[in-house]
Order: sequence, then C-alpha cells, then structure tokens
Amino acid sequence: MNPVLGTVLLLIGSNVFMTFAWYAHLKELNAKPWIIAVLVSWGIAFFEYSLQVPANRLGFTRLSVAELKVMQEVITLSVFVPFSVFYLKEPLKLDYLWAGLCLVGAVFFMFRGKFAGA
Repeated sequence: MNPVLGTVLLLIGSNVFMTFAWYAHLKELNAKPWIIAVLVSWGIAFFEYSLQVPANRLGFTRLSVAELKVMQEVITLSVFVPFSVFYLKEPLKLDYLWAGLCLVGAVFFMFRGKFAGA
C-alpha cells in the first residue's frame, strides 16, 4: 500500500477515536463527574494514539512534518463536522464551509509541486 494512502487511512481512524474522546462525553457522560469523563476519554485516546503514532511514522517516510500536520487538520475537520451534526445534533453552519475552504488553500500551498510529475 502507498505510504501516503496508509497514512490518510490511519489518520481517519485516529481522528474518529480522537473526536469521540474529546467530545462524546458532552452527550454521553454529561451528568457524571468530570473525572469519569476524563478517565473514559483517556481510554478512548489510547486507541487514537495507537493509530496516530504509526500514521505519522509511516507518513514521515514520504511527507514533511508540516505536510503531516496540514493533512491532520483537514482530516480532523472532515471527521468533526459530520460528528457534530449527526452525533451531537449541532446545526450545520456556513462557517464549516469557510473553514473547509481555508483548509483547501492550506493544502494547496503545502502540497503544491509535491506530486508534480508523480
């Protein structure tokens, strides 16, 4: 498998766990003491790190750290928006589109010329 594709897939999985670790307790554990939410979130974050660390190590074979970071941010927003709309029932906002367009610009500037001729 292509290392960049493998990195993207691992980061998507990592971000699903990360998003649940950071935000699911707002819905599921809101009535529980905060320490319970912290412990549950740490348990979920273990799986996030189990995917994120190999993703970055694999990605670093072909990508710079800056490219990995921009990729991470794009994937984070791509996972977070559906999570917030469908799981947390937050309203879909036009600001998500504007943020996404800014990330498209970031991707363009970070990766321009990277795969030209590939």
